Amino acid sequence: MITLSSPQKEIYGKERFSALEAQRLAQEIAFGPIVFQVSRLMVKFGIFEMLGDSKDGMSIEEVAEKAKLSRYAAQVLLESSLTIGTVLLKDGKFHLAKAGWFLLNDDMARVNMDFNHDVNYKGLFYLEEALLNGKPEGLKEFGSWPTIYEGLSQLPEQVKKSWFGFDHFYSDNSFKQALEIVFSKKPKKLLDVGGNTGRWAQRCVSYDKDVQVVIMDLPQQLGMMRNAVAGTEGEERIDGFGANLLDDATSFPTGFDSIWMSQFLDCFSEEQVRSILTRAAKSMTPQTTLYIMETFWDRQSFETASYCLAQISLYFTALANGNSKMYYSGDMANCVEAAGLKIEKIHDHLGLGHSIMECKLK
Repeated sequence: MITLSSPQKEIYGKERFSALEAQRLAQEIAFGPIVFQVSRLMVKFGIFEMLGDSKDGMSIEEVAEKAKLSRYAAQVLLESSLTIGTVLLKDGKFHLAKAGWFLLNDDMARVNMDFNHDVNYKGLFYLEEALLNGKPEGLKEFGSWPTIYEGLSQLPEQVKKSWFGFDHFYSDNSFKQALEIVFSKKPKKLLDVGGNTGRWAQRCVSYDKDVQVVIMDLPQQLGMMRNAVAGTEGEERIDGFGANLLDDATSFPTGFDSIWMSQFLDCFSEEQVRSILTRAAKSMTPQTTLYIMETFWDRQSFETASYCLAQISLYFTALANGNSKMYYSGDMANCVEAAGLKIEKIHDHLGLGHSIMECKLK
């Protein structure tokens, strides 16, 4: 059962729209792909930027000339954007509206837009098949891997850039506070599970000159990690442990003070999460602390964040693996409990909305 607290409880438990607003929203949903692509091109062609820089606004002809577009192209983009609400029209001149300003200047909006266009857009056509089959059917747009993680190193460069840009944007904003939490216990050996390109490991060895970090990940991911950390400070204190965590026979290495899982467990189904945490628990001693850092959609300060996270879940459905999501914190807590662990403390509101569950053996 899902139980919500503020602000989600007040927002999601009652009707938010008048009849006219609901009718408008229905049409926005129906034309969503067009709204997205028009808005993306208004950013790419520099039209939002030029309107923002223009004190007196711009005519269709002025936009067309400056953007190097035909009058027709400029007109259909501007008229669509006018009805979307990203531009305004006053005395025959177009001006940037607040929503257009955010699409242009808000880093989160830009990262999300690039991620959805380059990674998700074509694959989401297969969302229905993915939901029915429990497999990432949209991944066929890029390759024949069982999940996107096996194919990350082989994705087209622009797709890879947007994927890592999205992943790093959310995690990097939480690292400063996360380091303070983890290193308050002065770990000497840290296991970074699903460490990807080693960004967290690099931050750890820079933060503490004595800590040793081992990254546990797929062998192909470790190859990218070694390239990424080569020549950086503390490289000699970063090692790799190749493993397929989807294999229930894969055991965790022992002897670590801290086990770190950042934006990792959302890559797995609840059954797989329980298996991973159970195997992690078997490697722990009473002194070991396991940290789970995730963006739980129900523990956000602002509803917009909850909205974004709920939509991101469908990337996992259609492209990543077919069976995971951005978790409801209660579901993750149940997985922790089932694995023989207990949550000693939850740190909320880190960075752009992360939480850290601090876990110990029962």
